[in-house]
Amino acid sequence: MGLKSEIQDAAKTAMKGGDRITLSTLRLLLSALHNEEIKERRELGPEEIIRLISSLCKQRQEAIEYFRKGGRADLERQEEAEMAILRRFLPQALSEEELRALIRSSIEEVGAKGVQDLGKVMKQVMPKVTGRTEGKRVNELAREILAG
Repeated sequence: MGLKSEIQDAAKTAMKGGDRITLSTLRLLLSALHNEEIKERRELGPEEIIRLISSLCKQRQEAIEYFRKGGRADLERQEEAEMAILRRFLPQALSEEELRALIRSSIEEVGAKGVQDLGKVMKQVMPKVTGRTEGKRVNELAREILAG
């Protein structure tokens, strides 16, 4: 079963079970998928869907931070719930050691010598870790490894 049909099935289950927050979150996700498919004029592949879900999770994380600063615990909880629902469709996150190993192998592949080759390393690593970790974290670790 494809990722998109898995999301659609989860939305149907939420509708039948009366789970409003899950249903609204999945409808938002399906709408974003549909809009992206219209924009691209083709059906999205699994990696593209994962990238879109990651983007929606990142938006939720930013909103959580703003609501926390603004003292809106109710909206913060809602965003956290939505993010948890979206994360169900992402692959399992990479551990610190797995990420370091991926970065080191990519450094060897591109023959990076120092921090000046960070762009090459990032270009090599990011497709491998899409949806499994944040780009910011990859950048920090790659910089640390290249500098050391």
